[in-house]
Amino acid sequence: MTEHSETMIAQTERYSAHNYKPLPVVIAEGAGCWVTDVDGKRYLDMLSAYSALNQGHRHPRIIGAMKQQLERVTLTSRAFYNDQMGGLCEDLVALTGLDRVLPMNSGAEGVETALKAARKWGYEVKKVAANQAEIIVFSGNFHGRTISIVSFSTEPQNQAGFGPLTPGFRVVPFGDITALEAAITANTVGVLIEPIQGEGGVIMPPEGFLRDVRALCTKHRVLMINDEIQVGLGRTGRMFCYEHEDAKPDLLILGKALGGGLYPVSAVIGIEEVMAVFRPGDHGSTFGGNPLACAVARESLRVLKDERLAERAAEMGVYFRQRLVAMNSPHVEEVRGKGLLIGVQIKKSAGLAKPYCYAMMKEGILAKDTHEQVIRFAPPLVITQEELDWACERIERILCGAALHK
Repeated sequence: MTEHSETMIAQTERYSAHNYKPLPVVIAEGAGCWVTDVDGKRYLDMLSAYSALNQGHRHPRIIGAMKQQLERVTLTSRAFYNDQMGGLCEDLVALTGLDRVLPMNSGAEGVETALKAARKWGYEVKKVAANQAEIIVFSGNFHGRTISIVSFSTEPQNQAGFGPLTPGFRVVPFGDITALEAAITANTVGVLIEPIQGEGGVIMPPEGFLRDVRALCTKHRVLMINDEIQVGLGRTGRMFCYEHEDAKPDLLILGKALGGGLYPVSAVIGIEEVMAVFRPGDHGSTFGGNPLACAVARESLRVLKDERLAERAAEMGVYFRQRLVAMNSPHVEEVRGKGLLIGVQIKKSAGLAKPYCYAMMKEGILAKDTHEQVIRFAPPLVITQEELDWACERIERILCGAALHK
């Protein structure tokens, strides 16, 4: 690291809150799957801003759509209509087969929107007694950082110091369909699920679990709420992760890659019966549905479809997992994932995952650890086999070398 990088890192550490612990690299430019730091060193981005860059850095078509909209109008608020929001909502309805859209900005806002929708539906449609609605979530979940969302986290750090916590949530083991059914009561209005737990360590549910959750929700008249902020929009080899098991939800939450890596955009797409509970004044956002966001999101969706990035994720994901398994690293306990969302579990005897991420950074690969023992690989979906081969040569040297304990 040069003095230039060290100065910028020191500046950030001095003036920003310490709510993240980044790898010590200062990125200055990005294009496609690659980024360049302030010292001119190039890195292959294998994190994609936690899947917000499915289309790659600075995709020219999305940049073009953004520039065009910047020359016209960027913000109107929802006090007025704009000429982009209706088109985005229609695009999302056509893509999902659901009925209505409520656009927001961040992923956490999307989750909060879905929670509010489920509760209001519970009281107005299902006729749950006032203030008794419950939503079931799963252990190991990660849905964001707001007070209500951390209230049902099972990670102690996410809750420590942030009480009093929001009531109305039940937690059951991820992947346990028997426990889920036992937790459902007359007051249950929704089941909130990540089809694959990304932040939790790329945790895969048992085969058929999503299909079983869908069946249970239908049986008990409970809303299935899919958080596909990280796993949706092509990441797992299908446009939406639920399509692997034909487990269409009642509410679908999207974010991250919906903004094409350029602008924060999220959306909740749902069935008419649920979305109809919102009336003017119930919910909103000054920037939600703004014309700049909608123009960017519409082009981001077109790029995903036109470049068949879900299909590319499926093909490249199989190839990448096979290469990782074939390394036969003595330090790796398991390689798991779907599409281009892959977790490499480091054996506890071989140390934590973080030192391996530091070693890869020195080799020109940017990945990040999660839950101490897991290296998460989630490159842009535009990655080529040649780029994966380049990465695998370096990953193998690290995973098959001496164990890293520091």
